[in-house]
Amino acid sequence: MKPEQTRAVRLTGPRLAIREFHHTPEDVDALHAVFGDQETARFLPFAARDRETCADQIALYLEEAEHRPRTVFRLAVTLLADGEPEYAVPIGNAALGIEDQRAGFIGYALRRDTWGRGYASEITGLLNDFAFGTLGLHRLWARVDPENTASSRVLTKTGYQLEGRIRHDLYLHDTWHDSLQYSLLEHEWVRPAR
Repeated sequence: MKPEQTRAVRLTGPRLAIREFHHTPEDVDALHAVFGDQETARFLPFAARDRETCADQIALYLEEAEHRPRTVFRLAVTLLADGEPEYAVPIGNAALGIEDQRAGFIGYALRRDTWGRGYASEITGLLNDFAFGTLGLHRLWARVDPENTASSRVLTKTGYQLEGRIRHDLYLHDTWHDSLQYSLLEHEWVRPAR
């Protein structure tokens, strides 16, 4: 692990900033707007969450951020157009976890009214840069609900390759669900022109 990963994370793209969550009413409400929405939650590996659970999630995220070495980054996504990212209300979250053998996983979820604007691709690009650059990872993977064709397109567009279908990967709502697994290697990542 590189020493840079011990500092607070702040990633900036053309339209988005990714920062640490704050345990404030605004950030809790913003996370609840994502995780509490039934339509969004149908593509997440957990059921829709109430506001109190979202507040507990942010407390967990802040606790995870203190671990050394840090192996989990659960971060707030904000719009640069909304002002200083530290104070802007998040429109979603981004996640990156580090595993053995210089590998890691990424994930993201956005508020439904922001879908279809290319934000997920920008988030993926920022996470890729952070993982392969700052953290020195070699391999990233992501799992997607087979019905989430938009996320599959995002991953393919950003260079990820489909590795296959994982059968009965998740048990939720008394039903087994499959996942599609995608991966990207450090030498395959091509940074988009800015």
